[in-house]
Amino acid sequence: MKSYVPNTEKERREMLEAIGLKSMDDLFSDIPEDLKLDRELDLPAPMSEMELRELMMGYVLQNDEGGLLFRGAGAYRHYIPSVVPQLAARSEFYTAYTPYQAEMSQGMLQSIFEWQTVICNLTGMEASNASVYDGATAASEAILMMRDSKRKSKVLYSAGLNPDVITTIKTYAHCYGIELVEIPLNKDGITDMAALEANLPESAGFIAAQPNYFGCIENMDAISEAVHAQKALLVSYVNPISLGAVKRPGDYGADIAIGDAQPMGLPLNFGGPYVGFMATGGKLVRNLPGRIAGETTDAEGGRAYVLTLQAREQHIRRDKASSNICSNQMLCAIMSTIYACTMGPEGMREVAEQNIAKAHYLADEICKIPGMKLRYATAFFNEFVIDTETPAGQINEALKDMGIVGGLILPDGGMLWCATEMNSKEDIDFLTDMLKNIVEGGMEQ
Repeated sequence: MKSYVPNTEKERREMLEAIGLKSMDDLFSDIPEDLKLDRELDLPAPMSEMELRELMMGYVLQNDEGGLLFRGAGAYRHYIPSVVPQLAARSEFYTAYTPYQAEMSQGMLQSIFEWQTVICNLTGMEASNASVYDGATAASEAILMMRDSKRKSKVLYSAGLNPDVITTIKTYAHCYGIELVEIPLNKDGITDMAALEANLPESAGFIAAQPNYFGCIENMDAISEAVHAQKALLVSYVNPISLGAVKRPGDYGADIAIGDAQPMGLPLNFGGPYVGFMATGGKLVRNLPGRIAGETTDAEGGRAYVLTLQAREQHIRRDKASSNICSNQMLCAIMSTIYACTMGPEGMREVAEQNIAKAHYLADEICKIPGMKLRYATAFFNEFVIDTETPAGQINEALKDMGIVGGLILPDGGMLWCATEMNSKEDIDFLTDMLKNIVEGGMEQ
């Protein structure tokens, strides 16, 4: 049976020689040795289709999707109206992909146009692209946009960004020769303005999170004023659900708005796929990666959709292109679009307000338990950090036995808790009763 990679050993050797390498190990020399597998893959012998199905079903049955969830940290469980998966499952949507013969795919272009419209309305920005893979990709592409616009290689980012996003932008920065500088948070869990102002001169811009990874609501007006005073760019990484209750990026003058649209109509999916969004103002439209769909009229005056801009230049400039993103998460974008249109402005506002109310009730109830207290007094959206005298690992192990997914354990031992509209008052009361029992049991020991 032919290899899945349709190249012979001879062809591979020739390709390696063409780029001045001797082996495949040389090709992957940038990967640290401690991350490489130092053995052959432990794979079973080939199976029949029926045997393979049985094996995969066994893995599926090992997954436990039940229980109460009080964790977010970048991926959130929200209610998804039944119309979202029903419409998305239609064949014309379900097979959605990037249109290469664009004008032949009017339905796909219209879908992209509607997605862009939703993102612009949500963020208050002027233009959006067809979507990118996820929020981390959007953040990474944003640092390339800042580099292009200012021709400066230093980019600032908030320590309040999701750690996975930070890891991804560091990978991009390394490959593009961009200097990244982390701006710390202050004792209140929000951006240290003195550190930001000290580092802004000669920087291309600043990436802030709103709300940040620890759930805190940043003073984006003050951040925007400080960034723009130095003629730098402000990138705002936002939770789209929060925009039903807090200021939109466009309202405080952000130059680029980015984020992950997973909270809008996408289930957790065991980690993906998700969909990232990017939006900007008029001056930076041509720096947006990917493609932008536009609405026009055809020769007979009828409505038509076209690719207005294609910023993906790799088919022309190749390695000199400003971005090499070449696809989009259109099916996921369609689901998020259907969700946003189904909810409408009032529905988005109600979901955001329920998140705020549920999270604050959860925080208040947890703080009534001896030895547990809220770390930051700053306003928060649907997440918050709790410091606990009882070891966080012990708490989560006990909760797991009760069918509860507790808060995410942070490197310093704190716990990042989350509540959405999916957590009822009864769920929260049950959790806090169990937490009280766990903590009191630990004290007795």
